[in-house]
Amino acid sequence: MAEKKNQKEHLNVEDALTQSEAFLMKYKNAIVGAVIAVIVIIAGFIMYKNLYAEPREEKAQVALFKGQQYFEQDAYEQALNGDSIGYVGFLKVAEEYSGTKAANLAKAYAGICYAKLDKQQEAVKMLEGFDISDQMAGPALLAAAGNCYAKLGQMEKAATTLVAAADKADNNSLSPIFLIQAGQIFEQEGKYDDAIKAYTKVKEKYAQSIQGMEIDKFIEQAKLMKK
Repeated sequence: MAEKKNQKEHLNVEDALTQSEAFLMKYKNAIVGAVIAVIVIIAGFIMYKNLYAEPREEKAQVALFKGQQYFEQDAYEQALNGDSIGYVGFLKVAEEYSGTKAANLAKAYAGICYAKLDKQQEAVKMLEGFDISDQMAGPALLAAAGNCYAKLGQMEKAATTLVAAADKADNNSLSPIFLIQAGQIFEQEGKYDDAIKAYTKVKEKYAQSIQGMEIDKFIEQAKLMKK
């Protein structure tokens, strides 16, 4: 009996991941584009703001620059751990320049690099260390952590993190995506009321988004599964 229960729980996790990944593939460009866009925006902002800032912040930004180039080339291992020609890696930047804005940004980059390398536990650790009070990058990186939790099988934490990311973003571009993904995870966990609540928030707050225009089918599906 216990073995059947464990098999069922395993299947539920696999189903949730499959459905979540299918959703991510559908909106892959929007999600990846949004994450990279906010990071690029912040990088530019930091560079401008700290042009005449204290030397330590300037050094941190210089140390970060090569990693950003590796990141944009999808060379995640080099971006994360450095190379043999002077670049130390996002991990070292975050450690050596702790307390600077560039170091905080290095944690964001490092978290995404780990996720891309399928090292979800390490990704979560770095993303949790990022200061999410940043209004531009915070929501996208919080959602990235949510996706890592899902891949680790922590489905409830994944869903609630995605809802929190949607609330923090509070816009038509990101919030509906995060809420629908959370709703699908809630469904797989049998929490249909929570799923309906997430979908309904899309309908009520983000009706003008692309996802908002097709949200009724998600709501109806959750209601049918609840019966």
